[in-house]
Amino acid sequence: MKKIFKYIASAAAVVSVLASCNLDLVPISSIAYEEGGQLIQTQANLTALENGLLQSYRTLHMGEFEIASEVMMDGFNATLDYGNNYGGIHKTDYNFTSSDYYVEDYWSYNYSAIKNYNIFIAAADNVDDEIRANARVAKGEAFFLRAASYLNLARHFGKAYKAATAGTDLCVPLVVVYDQQEKPARATVAEVYGQIKADLDSAALCLAGVKGKVRADRPTIDAVNALYARYYLDVADYAKAAEYAHKLIDSGTYKLSSTAEEMEAEFVNDAGTEPIYQVFASLSEGTNASAVWTYWTSDNNHGEVFKPYYIPTKDVIDMYSTGDLRFAAWFDNTQWVQLNGKYYQGEFYIFTKYWGNPALTSSIRNGRQAPKPFTIAEQYLIAAEAELAGGNAPAARADLNALQSARGADQTEASEANIRKEWFKETIGSGLRMSCMKRWGIGYNGRPMQAGAVNVLNGGDVYEGKVFKADDYHFQWPIPSHEMKINKNLKQNDGYTGE
Repeated sequence: MKKIFKYIASAAAVVSVLASCNLDLVPISSIAYEEGGQLIQTQANLTALENGLLQSYRTLHMGEFEIASEVMMDGFNATLDYGNNYGGIHKTDYNFTSSDYYVEDYWSYNYSAIKNYNIFIAAADNVDDEIRANARVAKGEAFFLRAASYLNLARHFGKAYKAATAGTDLCVPLVVVYDQQEKPARATVAEVYGQIKADLDSAALCLAGVKGKVRADRPTIDAVNALYARYYLDVADYAKAAEYAHKLIDSGTYKLSSTAEEMEAEFVNDAGTEPIYQVFASLSEGTNASAVWTYWTSDNNHGEVFKPYYIPTKDVIDMYSTGDLRFAAWFDNTQWVQLNGKYYQGEFYIFTKYWGNPALTSSIRNGRQAPKPFTIAEQYLIAAEAELAGGNAPAARADLNALQSARGADQTEASEANIRKEWFKETIGSGLRMSCMKRWGIGYNGRPMQAGAVNVLNGGDVYEGKVFKADDYHFQWPIPSHEMKINKNLKQNDGYTGE
């Protein structure tokens, strides 16, 4: 048989760490094995490899993986102290290139994870009978995780799915069998979304018996249905999108937070009732940090102060009605802020949705939370958008109002504008704003500053005056320069070819 080097967590190394932790960051190394050999040999071996898959997915959340696309859009202004962090993508001028680290990381981390999923899927059926059932469940998890990674890649590097052009619009390379010698060209949007659907169908079969539960820390059939709902919304199959969203809404398993105490449990302590899938996190292992919004630190003059790189725009602050629980939970103007060498209190709001879970820090809160890639709140938004687009305005209003009522917000008609506004209000900071605007085919015209923050923010056409048109080519991130150099079969996205 042909021996091939394949990169996956070494089974022996993984087993050695399981005695001390649950989903620790396992060693990643190059190992050689014979194609067709038995990679999964024991239950301990299977558990270790399965945890490696979940770790690969876990690294793709929070931090730069959500911040970059958020600051690219219209929700945040860069402070004078932001130090050009995410500056290229925030300004989307000549500074935003295919060499930017967050572009490289988004591509490479997802494809590194996909490589691990591919290897596991190929090996999962070649196991002894006593672990076959468990291996089938883990294989279903790998199918689900691969579908999630390809949807992430498609939303960032490909064009929005349009039935008329999906067969010719370029997306990302499809790699479902690992071969380190392969240099694949980019598949079409239709082909990538077709693979996402195929992987979800496989995941649904393998995970059919894995019942969903609140804050499940690994994929369940409910997580599969939540990803189905995203998929169907993207491809404009509105009946199916609403159907799958309602499988979760109508299950009664997940409850929207509707009091200040429940919001704190949900968004501070990671102990809420909304997550369909909540990625494992612990003090010893941590998560990616979303600290750019707060940078809370100790100061000799005022005790603990915030030093944010980005603060919310005036439009963000103004879009919440009086009594909206999200505003009280996610925005703060009571604590000291230090920017541009001066101290401020009560003059403008900062964004504290990802201030950090105190249980995930040993001293000062550091912007670390347990990532929640799928929540019931998003399913209400998917259902409302899909129902309205499918012509069922009463159903859309019922779902929209259910979310608004739980959050203490004013209830509105289910218009296109109101549903889009609710998406913004609910998912701000979570990395979904770009994919939403891309799906809707809209841009934005400026990032108005909060009045009290004018002296601490960068001004100019690439900052608060930024105009981002609906057809701006930056909606498709550039293929990373490193990939273009080593794989001559790749074609760069329009607009970046002159770099």
